[in-house]
Amino acid sequence: MDIIKMENISKLYKSGQIQVEALKDISFNIKEKEFVSIMGPSGSGKSTLLNVIGCLDHSSGGNYELAGNEVNKLSDSKMSEVRNLFIGFVFQSFHLLPRMNALKNVEIPLIYRGMSYKKRKELCENALEQVGLKDRMTHLPAQLSGGQQQRVAIARAIVGNPSIILADEPTGALDTKAGEMIMELFIELNEEKAMTIVQVTHEEEIAEYGKRIIRLVDGQIVSDSVVEGKNV
Repeated sequence: MDIIKMENISKLYKSGQIQVEALKDISFNIKEKEFVSIMGPSGSGKSTLLNVIGCLDHSSGGNYELAGNEVNKLSDSKMSEVRNLFIGFVFQSFHLLPRMNALKNVEIPLIYRGMSYKKRKELCENALEQVGLKDRMTHLPAQLSGGQQQRVAIARAIVGNPSIILADEPTGALDTKAGEMIMELFIELNEEKAMTIVQVTHEEEIAEYGKRIIRLVDGQIVSDSVVEGKNV
């Protein structure tokens, strides 16, 4: 079953008197439980596309359906609700709040759902255990390595049991070993927890952890192929 359906998606930006077409006639579907990598050079539209997929931005044209919801027809408040329910985000720079410990950082999405403290704590502890950091839950971000901070960010992304994880250059700020650990964790979430994963990366080796690679150049898809590599 397709969880993401994009048909003829475009995205236009205005820069002074100039109109920039960041995405041009983008069409593809992603099935539930897929692990897809989106690749392309700087300025190719990768992050713009991820923002549209993640309901952080509206497209300028085309049709987008996320888990049965016609995103183009949603108000900003409804988009926020759909985003919080279906999507967990992982970013290159972690986006952890420096004065909050790991547990409190992971808790943030659940607060927006109005969940009780007792239930939030239970789910946060489970999420941190899942990423191998239950013994670090009281540590502040500054007391954690880069790889550990990214795992906290992943725990925050999965704590609400989303259908989809969207990751924007998730290994970009990490060394090779830490990056490999993050990718192995993504594979585990994909294969054992049945989460759909869509990641943006400029690194071929990282892209090949996915099972499919969509390549963008100048806002257009130039190839969409199954990976014949490490995760097949």
